[in-house]
Amino acid sequence: MMRPQDLLRPTPAGLYCPPGDFYVDPVRPVDRAVITHGHSDHARAGHGTVLATPETLAIMTVRYGADFAGRTQAAGYGETISIGGVEVRLIPAGHVLGSAQAVVSQSGLIMTVSGDYKRRRDPTCAAFEAAPCHVFISEATFGLPVFVHPPDTEEIQRLVSSLAQFPERAHLVGAYALGKAQRIIRLLREAGWERPIYVHGALERLNDLYQASGVPLGPLAPATGLKAGALGGEVVIAPPSAIQDRWARRFAEPIAAFASGWMGVRARARQRGVELPLVISDHADWPELTQTFEEITPEEVWITHGREEGLLRWCELKGMRARALRLVGYDEEGEDEQNVLEDSG
Repeated sequence: MMRPQDLLRPTPAGLYCPPGDFYVDPVRPVDRAVITHGHSDHARAGHGTVLATPETLAIMTVRYGADFAGRTQAAGYGETISIGGVEVRLIPAGHVLGSAQAVVSQSGLIMTVSGDYKRRRDPTCAAFEAAPCHVFISEATFGLPVFVHPPDTEEIQRLVSSLAQFPERAHLVGAYALGKAQRIIRLLREAGWERPIYVHGALERLNDLYQASGVPLGPLAPATGLKAGALGGEVVIAPPSAIQDRWARRFAEPIAAFASGWMGVRARARQRGVELPLVISDHADWPELTQTFEEITPEEVWITHGREEGLLRWCELKGMRARALRLVGYDEEGEDEQNVLEDSG
């Protein structure tokens, strides 16, 4: 069997596969890229050829235009593609619509690049698939034991309860444009919220894409062209930075909410001026990370962007080989907010 570092290795441009001559989620333009999901820190424009799920390619088209790459190749979940003699198979990551893990194999060695992932149910995307491999390459965004996220249904119920308690106030929910916003909408629908949900213009194209992909979001309305003091008792969803902008002042006594795994850290909520923090993350928390390692039982774990020290120690105590890759160029939670606003046009 070949050595792991001969199949995938960290480089300044990202994880590189020498025998297949391709990169996984490269941070700069390359000749051939395999993209795990559509968030802007993983999916960049300018590559020669991009292999991804059909949904991720559609997301990149929406965000960057039809000419975001010289050539594209779609691969459905479970489909095996050969690149220079290296087999690549995309399996669900449970992160956002179309998100995938890249299972890379050659000469009996199997390495899985998780991209970003979570283990809990998400009504807007396919659930994470745990697949056996020799080396599992994992994110570590919430890689400390202190990060234990509550059930998202409980957090949504806190929002619904606040709406009932303060019917005169608009509730502005900060949520990333890709994945988090649509998940919040679906969770609200499942909680029984049937009224129109008002959305910032930065979300409209991706909302349309989700609905075209079979994710029903219910009645939506633009949060524009409204009189001052509007939308008391209604839900408005916007990029996180917008809820702190002048744009938010048009609404009736707005309550600032923010859906993020980081809202479990009170200092972060206070720093952002968030009145209603909602601990809802599209990344695995500590129990989900360690559960994944125990379920997959790889021979070795490579830990990328995030808090790798805790997971390295956990692996050591479990007798599992582990190393930190310290890849750069990836955001901690979701995507870069400035890119979200720029994408809105």
